[in-house]
Amino acid sequence: MNLPIGIIDSGVGGLTIAQAVINKLPKEPIIYIADSKNCPYGKKSSKQIYSLSKNMIDFLLKKRIKMLIVACNTVTVTSIEKLRKDYPGLPIVGIVPVVKTAVEKSKNNKIGIFSSKVTAQSKYQKELIHKFAKGYHVINIGSAGLVSLIENLKFDEVNKVLKKELKIFKDTNIDVLALGCSHFPLVVKQIRQFMPGILILDSSKAVCRQVKRILIQNNNLSSFTKPSYTFYTTGDLKTISYFINKLTIKGKVERISLQ
Repeated sequence: MNLPIGIIDSGVGGLTIAQAVINKLPKEPIIYIADSKNCPYGKKSSKQIYSLSKNMIDFLLKKRIKMLIVACNTVTVTSIEKLRKDYPGLPIVGIVPVVKTAVEKSKNNKIGIFSSKVTAQSKYQKELIHKFAKGYHVINIGSAGLVSLIENLKFDEVNKVLKKELKIFKDTNIDVLALGCSHFPLVVKQIRQFMPGILILDSSKAVCRQVKRILIQNNNLSSFTKPSYTFYTTGDLKTISYFINKLTIKGKVERISLQ
C-alpha cells in the first residue's frame, strides 16, 4: 500500500527518526509534523500532551497514512497506550531509550540514560530500567531545558547545559549513554565532545526495525521509486528548515495551525 508513514513529535527532534526511516526504507513516503509552537511537551500536563498529540494524528489521518511513528519520548511515556486504544486500526510505534542495547554493550556495568525530565521520572522508563538493567549502575538524568534551546537554535547555550548535565555521567564513569529524547541526537556531535570514548546510542535503529516488521506483517511496503517527503511545523519555518538541511533531507516544508 503506497500510503505514507506519519511521524509526529513535539518539535524537530523526530527528524532524526525520519532520516533513519528514509535510509532504511527508501521507498516509503513520509508526512512529518513538528509541534514546535507547543514545544517542549515536558512542561505540560498529561492531558495537554494527549490532546496535542491527538490533534496531530487527526490531521495526518485526513491526509491518509498507513501507520504512525510517535517520535517523542514524552508522548510515548504519557499517552501512547491511550492513543492506541483511540485509534485501533492504526499501527502506532513509540520511541523509548534503548536500555536493553545499552546493557548489552556496557563493559563495566555502568550506563547512563539522558532524557527530558518527564521521561526520566516516568513510570514507563523506570519499569524499562528495572526490566533490562536490574543489577546495573544506572544514571538516569532528565535535562531541564535542553529541548527548548535546540528548538531555538541556541547552540552556545546548548553547550553550556551539556557541559553541566553530562558531568554527572562522566563522574560516574559510564561507558554507554542512551539518549532518551528524540531532540538529543540533533546535538550528538556536541555530546560526543563532552563524552569522548563513550558509546552513544539512540532509538532510531530500533524504531526502523519495528516499522519494517509491521509493514511486512501487514503487507504494506510501498513500491515508490521516488517517494515524497512532506514536513509540517506549527512553529517557525526557520528551525525545521535548518535541521532538514543539516540532515540533508529533501522535501516540502510548510507551516500549519492545529486546533
